[in-house]
Amino acid sequence: MSAPLRIANMSGFYGDRASAMREMLEGGPVDVLTGDYLAELTMLILARDRMKDPSTGYAKTFLRQLEQCLGTALERGVRIVTNAGGLNPAGLAQALGALAGRLGLSPRIAYVTGDDLLGRADELGLGTPLAANAYLGAWGIAHALREGADLVVTGRVTDASLVVGPAAAHFGWARDDFDALAGAVAAGHVIECGAQATGGNYAFFTEHAIGLPGFPIAEVYADGGSVITKHPGTGGVVNVGTVTAQLLYEVDGPRYLGPDVVTRLDTVALADDGPDRVRISGVRGEAPPPTLKVGLNSLGGFRNDVTFLITGLDVAAKAALAREQLDASLKRRPPAELVWRLARTDHPDADGQEEASALLHATVKDTDPAVAGRAFSGAAVELALSSYPGFTLLAPPGEATPFGVFTSAVVKAELVPHTVVLPDGTEHAVEPFSGRDEPSQPLHDTVPAWTGSGPTRRGPLGRVVGARSGDKGGSANIGVWARGDAAYAWLAATLTVDALVELLPEAAGLPVVRHLLPNLRALNFTVDGLLGDGVSAGTRFDPQGKGLGEWLRSRYVDIPKELL
Repeated sequence: MSAPLRIANMSGFYGDRASAMREMLEGGPVDVLTGDYLAELTMLILARDRMKDPSTGYAKTFLRQLEQCLGTALERGVRIVTNAGGLNPAGLAQALGALAGRLGLSPRIAYVTGDDLLGRADELGLGTPLAANAYLGAWGIAHALREGADLVVTGRVTDASLVVGPAAAHFGWARDDFDALAGAVAAGHVIECGAQATGGNYAFFTEHAIGLPGFPIAEVYADGGSVITKHPGTGGVVNVGTVTAQLLYEVDGPRYLGPDVVTRLDTVALADDGPDRVRISGVRGEAPPPTLKVGLNSLGGFRNDVTFLITGLDVAAKAALAREQLDASLKRRPPAELVWRLARTDHPDADGQEEASALLHATVKDTDPAVAGRAFSGAAVELALSSYPGFTLLAPPGEATPFGVFTSAVVKAELVPHTVVLPDGTEHAVEPFSGRDEPSQPLHDTVPAWTGSGPTRRGPLGRVVGARSGDKGGSANIGVWARGDAAYAWLAATLTVDALVELLPEAAGLPVVRHLLPNLRALNFTVDGLLGDGVSAGTRFDPQGKGLGEWLRSRYVDIPKELL
């Protein structure tokens, strides 16, 4: 077998560990460094930056990281691929050139553009958003690397494209090498969120010395198979569980759609390959759809939040009084939306005042910043001497802040330009896939029947299963997996859609879809609408649903003793 291409991650989000680039360059051999800086919320942040200054709209932290590390990367022949270009990849490429000049370096910088559809949004039937970005694929990146680029900057490409592009360029894959491409997508999906693949945000973290996890590396092979690992001596852990958790993160079913390939997550096989090494194999791919996903960020209005501290006895009655009084104060010009949440964090006969207190949250939204501003928060303050005993607010009155709404749409791929600008300034157009669309193969979704009938013990679900959750716009995704065949058979038989809703009552009345992934001993649930209009507009205290999986694991069920 030929040597693998070692593709490392150095950033999982805009704000990730600033030292990661240096750590990955100095910690051991890598061929390519990738950095993922974009998320739905990040695109809104960058859109607001661009409104203030059209020359911005990219992840500035990437420039600061590169100032310390560019010379080392060039010296060691490590190529860098990143989506830090955000809404302005050309602007970031220009800034990188200026930085390199100040450092006395001459890297070959290319950038990928065409994803920004804002100027054509109305023409494409996308409305009037603040940002409209199509999710491009890997072939612009691949072309830039084949033409000798040292750095490739993109805007909104799929996160996994940062791995697929370098692998396709290195191994010479064709557009219809679907199994190889799908294997690289799986590897890219695992490492795209940085330390989440190396023990971060891991359900069974108490079983390992996590410390400060190192960032992940995917050793990608010519057939698309890979080994997930990390640099020796770094913190965290890489095992089948950490890789499974990340494979399940924010996906919406066995067929993981992408612009270059549909990755069949139901075909993924994982195996231990030594300490802190997990092999991914067997991944099958199918032809991509003829459309591209477009992420749309729009201004939803203005919001404000007030939290009442309620201590001691009669919590429910005190909360009811506060609600009644504030509602009356706002009657003259009621806001468009006022959401109340009472968090019963109080304990009876508590030794500390904080443990004796509950939190009453009020969130207001309106198109008028004045209505959502001091008119709301000031009205809450005015109740200080007129309301329940022990009245306290956790913050002084504040002004309203704008919030965004994330939605998605699809457009025909042929309508989206995918252009790579090479270091010499020449442009290359990437045409959408136009090859043969073979029939889809049946899903691998057969689960062994649960035949256990012995005694059970009531306890938290998380005693026998792991989970990881997150957001896709207003939908929540919850991946749940077992660590043995018997446990998976029981899990699949027990955790039905109805059972999930019973355990997570906040999902009641919402569309819930369950998918089976037997190869991973996993279930994947999508709860549409649980997160409202997305993280910026969300009124849940966990607006991205990051803790949903842990809430589910904490719920009590009857567990067969043979599994404990």
